[in-house]
Amino acid sequence: MSAVENIRFDERGLVPVIAQNVASGEVLTLAYANREAVEKTLQTGETHFYSRSRGELWRKGATSGNTQRVVEVRLDCDADALLYKVEPRGPACHTGERTCFFTTMAGEGVGLAVGGDEYEGFGPMVEHLAGTIARRHEEMPEGSYTADLIRRGTGRVAQKVGEEAVEVVVAALRGERLAEETADLVYHLLVLLEERGVGIDEVARVLGDRHR
Repeated sequence: MSAVENIRFDERGLVPVIAQNVASGEVLTLAYANREAVEKTLQTGETHFYSRSRGELWRKGATSGNTQRVVEVRLDCDADALLYKVEPRGPACHTGERTCFFTTMAGEGVGLAVGGDEYEGFGPMVEHLAGTIARRHEEMPEGSYTADLIRRGTGRVAQKVGEEAVEVVVAALRGERLAEETADLVYHLLVLLEERGVGIDEVARVLGDRHR
């Protein structure tokens, strides 16, 4: 029996799907899938969903390039919801945010807070920056330093990474501006990864394997 046969689709033939970043555990989006979308996901290893507004099947990243490689598919205890653990390439949200859940409504007794500009921790900030760099690569706008750097090719981007690495060493030895120089290095390293088509989740997976 096909694994899809175990899914309890609703009266419209749909099932809610949560996409979760397999590396960070962050929830990226909530979408819906019909039987065909689930089968396409299982066959191709990339997320496919069903658009309720357009009434059609769609592949995540088909136009934006922000695809999601499926690492694992899980069915919940009632068999009426799916969890896709994915490796995202670029932001999950159509707004350009790394996750669709970027609006905080309430938390820790602070009342209502709406916005997506606060990044707690190094990981979320790196993910957001990587997503911004991916958008610059896709759009290649004039006047963008990131786009200009990518236009100049791998050699130039790699050279900048080398230069920034030296600046980090110098800052460490001098005991000043280490955080600033490290930020410059991280940015240029992310540009190099994007230019070469290597996602930060791939790097995270390697680190995770080594840690285990």
